[in-house]
Order: sequence, then structure tokens, then C-alpha cells
Amino acid sequence: MGIFSRLSTVIKSNINDAISKAEDPEKMLNQMIIDMSEQYNKAKVEVAAAIADEKKLKKLLDEHEAKVNEWSSKAELAVSKGDDSLAIAALNRKKEYESLAEQYKTQWEAQKAATDKLKASLRDLSTKIEEAKRKKNLLIARAKRAEAQKSIQKTMSGLNDTSAFDSFNRMEEKVNDIESRAMAEVELNEAMAGDDLEKQFSELENENGEVMDELAALKAKMGK
Repeated sequence: MGIFSRLSTVIKSNINDAISKAEDPEKMLNQMIIDMSEQYNKAKVEVAAAIADEKKLKKLLDEHEAKVNEWSSKAELAVSKGDDSLAIAALNRKKEYESLAEQYKTQWEAQKAATDKLKASLRDLSTKIEEAKRKKNLLIARAKRAEAQKSIQKTMSGLNDTSAFDSFNRMEEKVNDIESRAMAEVELNEAMAGDDLEKQFSELENENGEVMDELAALKAKMGK
């Protein structure tokens, strides 16, 4: 079971390293799936090797059990021929193969139990990787939504900042002041233009008055 212990350690290490770097969630999740798949393929090779060893042991067990049957048949043949010494020799050989067959059986059963567990663990790992692949897109969507909310919140925070609006209000006040000054200048110019015109008429009236007075005096002198 050391295969999957090492596999788990590698995967956890890769994930923790990726998270600690605070990489882009989508890239990080894609890389996690790639790492899991690579480790799965390595584990698959090791499990296949364990299964091959189990099959070799089974083959050796079958061969030795066949030898047991073979020497058992030879012992029976020797007995049927009345050759007890040959029968004893055959039974001794049979006993040797029985002992070896028993040892191979023990080894094969242990190896088979181990490979069965490995195959079950490999299937479980495959299921989890497929589940991770399905969850990946959901996690990416959630991460993007969170980033969008974060961006919106940042924008809203900027809008809530009154400094921009204060500057806008100050600019409005400045424009109002400029407009007021311009209107005052126009009004002043108009007023000044009106005074000048009145002055001209006043001077004209004064000038005509003096002439008229002089004319009247002249007529009086001449008896007109």
C-alpha cells in the first residue's frame, strides 16, 4: 500500500505548493488535475507490476500442484507394479512438491490479497480524479464570480469616495463664480455705456442752452 501513500504525499505537496503561491485558480486547478493524472498513471504501472508478480506466483503454484499430482500418479503406478521402493521414492518427491506448493500458495494468497487492495485503491483514486475533473469547472466558475464581485466592490468603493464629488462641486462653484463675474462685467459695461450716452446728451443740452441764451441776448440788444 506504499504506492498510494507516496502518491497521496506527492499530490498533497503539489496542491499545497500551488495554493501557497496564490496562482490563478483556473491554472492552479488545471495543473492539479494534470499532476493527479500523472501520479495515477505511475501508480497504475506499479499496480500492474504487482499483478504480474501475483500471476507468476499463481503459475508456479499451479506447476507445483501439477507435479504433486504427477508424482502421486507415479507412486500409484509403482505400487501397481509391485515396486515399493520406487513408490516410496515417488511419494518422497511428491512430498517435496507438496511442501513447495504450500509455500507458493501462501505467497500467492498474500500477493493476491495485496493486489486486490491495490486495484480497489486504484479504482477509488480514478473515481476521485474524475470527480475532481467535474468539480474543477464549478470551482473555476465560483472563483471567477468571486473575482467579479471583488472588482465590483472595488468600483463601488471608489464611487463612495466623496473626494471626486467634492472636487466636482468645487469646480461647479468655480464655474458659477466665473459666470457671475462675466455677468457683472456685462452689467457694468452696459451701465457705463448708458452713463456716457447721458453725459453726451447733457453736454449737448448745455451747449444748446448757452447758444440760445446768447441768441436771446442779441435779439434783445437789437430790439428784435
